[in-house]
Amino acid sequence: MQNVGLLARSVSLTGYIELMESLGCDPGTFLRKVGLSARLLKDPTAQIPSHALRELLEVTARATGMEDFALRLAARRTFASLGPISVVLKEEPSPRLALDALCRYLKLISPSLIMRIEETPLTVVIREDLLPTPGQPTRQAMELTIAMMFRILQELIGSHWRPQQICFTHRPPADPSAHRAFFGRNPKFGQSFNGIVCATADLYRPRMPDTSGATQLALDHLEAALVRRREGIRDSCRDLILALLPGGRCTAQQVARHLRIDRRTLHRHLTVEGLTFSVLLDEVRADLVKRHLEESDLLLGEIAGLLGFANQSSFSHWFRAVFGCSVTEWRKKAVEHRPVAMLSRQ
Repeated sequence: MQNVGLLARSVSLTGYIELMESLGCDPGTFLRKVGLSARLLKDPTAQIPSHALRELLEVTARATGMEDFALRLAARRTFASLGPISVVLKEEPSPRLALDALCRYLKLISPSLIMRIEETPLTVVIREDLLPTPGQPTRQAMELTIAMMFRILQELIGSHWRPQQICFTHRPPADPSAHRAFFGRNPKFGQSFNGIVCATADLYRPRMPDTSGATQLALDHLEAALVRRREGIRDSCRDLILALLPGGRCTAQQVARHLRIDRRTLHRHLTVEGLTFSVLLDEVRADLVKRHLEESDLLLGEIAGLLGFANQSSFSHWFRAVFGCSVTEWRKKAVEHRPVAMLSRQ
């Protein structure tokens, strides 16, 4: 079932109409196909279903034959497209502190996006993932997400800055030249995470903060928006499960601790929504495993680890219980139903 409650700002599609027109295509045809209208895109504060945004990107890329469609769209976006958040980021004295601010307000732009930062003395890894929508590919939406993070970092560090690595979990495109040109290096595909690896020193370069009076107004606006948002316990749990699974630490106790409540309170809140933690955990795992099996060539042992299983045997047992068949059987059926355009890349 699609999580229609997740809404993204229409600013996520800034430049879509202009890009389609430059290609000689009618953007309205594609927008209507996913239940959107051009009128919505003219209002950057309008809210659109996240699943419709993802479907639009995939449908358009397939119809135009452009595997780099998301990158072309990102190239038309500007730092100012972030709205009030861009004002706050410019005020921070270093790119690293700007990332912390972005993490705080990210849900106001895209509730389905999960961002985690892992730091060592030499590297900073910015991991990004999208809450899965059953039966829907995420390739284009994920590439748009990483491309926009790349452009944000260039704005904060300098236009000549390049990351150490760009990583995607999905398969490589037939022709990676457009990706190499956009990022200034060859991205790595079929990796265990989606994200950007940066030199720590680059993110701690001092910046000249923007001290205009607009900063406080922007902060007040964003903080008020966070209060109004009041994210439900289901969405909060899904976010945390997605973040904790790869580390194998995803238990009800761990999720409750991150939510700053006890385990019994968590179960009580979920019961009100007709859920249990184990059911929600299985939902997230089921959505994630389908994405990995359809869009990547990761080994089963790697997928098992990303889903929080201690070993491949436990993963295989769970998979059969949930899907009624083995992973090999499910993957064979998925390949048989995969569109010809996707098969031609392999």
